[in-house]
Amino acid sequence: MLDIRYIRENAERIQRTAKQKKLHFNVEELLEVDTFRKDVLVQVESRRAERNRLTQNIKALMKQNHAEPVEQIKEQVREINEELTRLEAQLTHSNARYEELMLLVPNIVSVDTPIGEDDTDNVEIRCWGEPPVFDFEARDHVTLGEIHDLIDIPRGVKTAGSRNYFLKGAALYLHLAVQRLALDVLTAHGFTPMDVPVMVRPESLKRTGFFPGGEDQTYELTGEDKWLVGTSEVSLVSYYSDEIIDVTQPIKLAGMSSCYRREIGSAGRDVRGLYRVHQFAKVEQVVLCENNPEVSEAMLQKMTRYAEEILQLLELPYRVVAVCTGDMSQKTHKQYDIETWMPSRQAYGETHSSSNLHDFQARRSNIRYRDQDGKLQYCHSLNNTAVASPRILIPLLENHQQADGTIEIPAALRPYMNGIEKLVPPSNAQKESNTFLT
Repeated sequence: MLDIRYIRENAERIQRTAKQKKLHFNVEELLEVDTFRKDVLVQVESRRAERNRLTQNIKALMKQNHAEPVEQIKEQVREINEELTRLEAQLTHSNARYEELMLLVPNIVSVDTPIGEDDTDNVEIRCWGEPPVFDFEARDHVTLGEIHDLIDIPRGVKTAGSRNYFLKGAALYLHLAVQRLALDVLTAHGFTPMDVPVMVRPESLKRTGFFPGGEDQTYELTGEDKWLVGTSEVSLVSYYSDEIIDVTQPIKLAGMSSCYRREIGSAGRDVRGLYRVHQFAKVEQVVLCENNPEVSEAMLQKMTRYAEEILQLLELPYRVVAVCTGDMSQKTHKQYDIETWMPSRQAYGETHSSSNLHDFQARRSNIRYRDQDGKLQYCHSLNNTAVASPRILIPLLENHQQADGTIEIPAALRPYMNGIEKLVPPSNAQKESNTFLT
């Protein structure tokens, strides 16, 4: 949400941003509704004041036993009440429409955000690592999962429908290991680790900028008035909603949670394997800092580097791209994606997203702080994926596979994997006993 005064002064820029982000929003309608509701409010307040004045006159005349003027004034009051009923209905309607439209206003984008239509127009910023060149026929993560008895997609579909899966044995340990590694990296950088609610009120999704517009991607708990989150960002930001906080030093939170996404509109896309699933786990970075573009920009760079640090520890080639306007959400001011090399795709696939929202989200969530002059200001908020699994297992398994069918475990993960250095395809007996860690 943006300040209405800013919107009035920058209407053309707001409309241009909406077009660039492919959002159906008409800034002129908002300004017209805003003007109308203010005009009606003036009329309502004027008529209420007139009614109060006449009511006082009635009381004075009744004390003096002047019945005839009293009846005349009462008739005027009745007429005012009828007019107020109409005006107040208009005010209620226009205020509701104003609130609806304000929630649709797009956040402006940074001056260095690329202008583009979709992810093909994102701009590469830097790369790390070299994609492996195999001298054998490399397998994709699904095949590796079958050989090593790690992943069972058919039974996941049988049990829960499409885009569901079971992780078994070492895959579960890897799933947990990458999360623990990410959590430890963030803790070392001063983040507070948190386990968060994944069932939230719709108000929390509205305040964090996921509603309206994201309902079709979110699972609703029918009869509970609650929804399942697709990221712990919702819960972490909502933790401070309606509060005045201290951001003398940026508040840094790391949420570890399960996440849920309906994937409406992705039929036929990434149907094989673990890339696009309904249930996954994430370690999410959220930062709240002072309302200072230089401070939040510096935090965006740091948070992106933290995610890169994790990928480097996982020994995975990746690239960082600046996300273009057509690939950005309504709430985002500036965004980087990190794409990790996935041999089975012969391409980089998105594994991380890093965003600076300025005060857009905090304004909706009413999160403020006092500046040096004691004046209340809305915070800047940022978020970044530290790691998301099982998607990260795709490059982890595929990039580290060996010619003999084994899968190397990166050194940074071995402490979380009982010290094992590689995964070896199990014998039938091992498959039955799941004793891969012995």
